[in-house]
Amino acid sequence: MTLNILFMTITIKKRKMTVEEALHHREVQKIYDENRDRQISLYRPY
Repeated sequence: MTLNILFMTITIKKRKMTVEEALHHREVQKIYDENRDRQISLYRPY
């Protein structure tokens, strides 16, 4: 009986965000928050 075992090494590195990516992320988050607030205000008129 032969038992074959495969060993793998996975390396995970934290990716650094560029200035352009950070600005884009901030803009997307701002638009998302505005849309969420708008939707909430439609269902809660008070």
